[in-house]
Amino acid sequence: MASATIMQERVSIPESIFHNVSRPGRYTGNEWNSVAKPWDNAALRVVLCYPDTYEVGMSNLAVHILYEMLNSIPDVLAERVFAPWPDMEQVLRDSGHPLFSLESRHHLADFDVIAFSLGYELTYTNVLTVLDLGGIPLLRRDRTDRDPIVIAGGSCAANPEPMSDFIDLFFIGEAEDGLAELVDVLRTGNGERNQALLAAAQIRGVYVPSLYEPTYDSDGSFLSLAPTDAIAPPVVSRRTVPLLPPPPTRPVVPFLEAIHDYGSIEIQRGCTRGCRFCQAGMLYRPVRSRSRAQIIDACEQIASNCGYSEMSLLSLSSGDYPQMEELVEDLGPICLRSNISLSLPSLRLGPESVRLLEALPGRKSSSFTFAPEAGTERLRRAINKNVTEDDIFSTLDALREGGWTKLKLYFMIGLPTETEDDVFGIAALVRRIASYDPRLRLNVSVSLLVPKPHTPCQWHIQDSEDAVNAKISILKRGLRTDRVKLSWPDVRISQLEAALSRGDRRAGRAVLRAWQLGSRFDAWGERFSFNNWQAAFDSCGLRLDEYLNRAALTGEPLPWAHISTGVSSDYLLSEQRRMGTGEATADCREETCNACGLQGHGAGCPSATEST
Repeated sequence: MASATIMQERVSIPESIFHNVSRPGRYTGNEWNSVAKPWDNAALRVVLCYPDTYEVGMSNLAVHILYEMLNSIPDVLAERVFAPWPDMEQVLRDSGHPLFSLESRHHLADFDVIAFSLGYELTYTNVLTVLDLGGIPLLRRDRTDRDPIVIAGGSCAANPEPMSDFIDLFFIGEAEDGLAELVDVLRTGNGERNQALLAAAQIRGVYVPSLYEPTYDSDGSFLSLAPTDAIAPPVVSRRTVPLLPPPPTRPVVPFLEAIHDYGSIEIQRGCTRGCRFCQAGMLYRPVRSRSRAQIIDACEQIASNCGYSEMSLLSLSSGDYPQMEELVEDLGPICLRSNISLSLPSLRLGPESVRLLEALPGRKSSSFTFAPEAGTERLRRAINKNVTEDDIFSTLDALREGGWTKLKLYFMIGLPTETEDDVFGIAALVRRIASYDPRLRLNVSVSLLVPKPHTPCQWHIQDSEDAVNAKISILKRGLRTDRVKLSWPDVRISQLEAALSRGDRRAGRAVLRAWQLGSRFDAWGERFSFNNWQAAFDSCGLRLDEYLNRAALTGEPLPWAHISTGVSSDYLLSEQRRMGTGEATADCREETCNACGLQGHGAGCPSATEST
């Protein structure tokens, strides 16, 4: 990619559009490090979209990775668009002007490809808004050779079925491993949609929904999903890059304050801790770490290219990075020279994590965050969150010695095998923590388990609203103190997330109907309307509560069984049984291989040599 913005003439947009909306900086473009390549020189034009506001989308690492990768290809052009806030949507509809990209302000229908990063199910209606305002038919069956090919990837593609009526092609897995192959196919497609999709379906990791047909029983239960063309594989296997390439070092610096307003370096991908509720821990195996030299170089370049005052080292479990203390020490001079503070999210509970945070250059926060997840050791063993009370209170000792004054605690309710005693256990544990150091102020956040596909919890029934309310009442009664601030979830949002993450292809009808009824930005509490979604499911002859629980019924196929993440069903079933008996599974980097299905996957699977 070029080291500076390549300027081109932008398509004219009436200035009045920007005068009539809140936060017009969401739509103006021209940010530092943005790339506007000559439109007419590109053989393939792609517009990238994270379907939420600019501030949220610009915090999505996948957008920055894809933007840099695509624009590094000489004859490929990549630009950005995000979901417009309702005021901008109304202005565009009233003016008759289509949605446009940030870099060149071309209409979305002018691009060859629209690529969505789907990281959260409650952004699905925003996908439809972007397509509709961009002048692209919502349903893939209605598109012609004149329309862009609509692509989606991200963690939600682990179950692509609820969005499969709207997406032409899903990329399953990590783009670093297969993007070049897909670009080659799309670049040489000559505008023939069907031929391009048939060619793409032969790429490992590509799922083309039009080449598969679902079947249902007479009672409406899902039976199977099978290819209708011999060219389509019965099972689509996730792409995994064996060795992480260098991270983006010239990310676009947003005009507005983003949700994550700092430079980010992914130091490690994957996690083998094996928490049984965690979809990311299953999807992003095996563990792959970037070298210290690569991270140091990226930190220097981002500091020079972006001017951030904070740098965050990203990983699902940052403390598991090899030689983390040495890395922090290496980064110290760079941070001091550039006046940058360093942050480490996702640290594991333990006094060593406290000491690590205290050693960070430029540390300003007095708040420490950790996630016991459950209130009793029995339940923590069941979900394989192997944290003991000794771990918790030795961490508190370190916090007290270091003068920390704020503590954030994350718990979950609705976990498999949970009893009322486990809920009382959350309140009891928090009270003990509060009394341990009177200086600490506690923020306690409780979430409801959403049993996700491709986890040992995928067969679990989500708690009902009545059950959740009863558990929240226990916590409210047990934590009546000024020193503890308790927050809890909107049960209906969690129920919708579960229904959309576990749905079959018919769930797309409800997505479309909810959008037609006005659903937008469902992840934003002030915008969420459960009544819209209930009416949408009802009008489609579907029951939302069945989608919450259907995958838990014995013997019924899972709607996402045609997607293979590399972690085997046998392993997930074994982990489900261990969850029921409360038996822990050790981290395979520390003990023997657990035979999760990725044996022999390379350097990222430390036990591979022993198991093969």
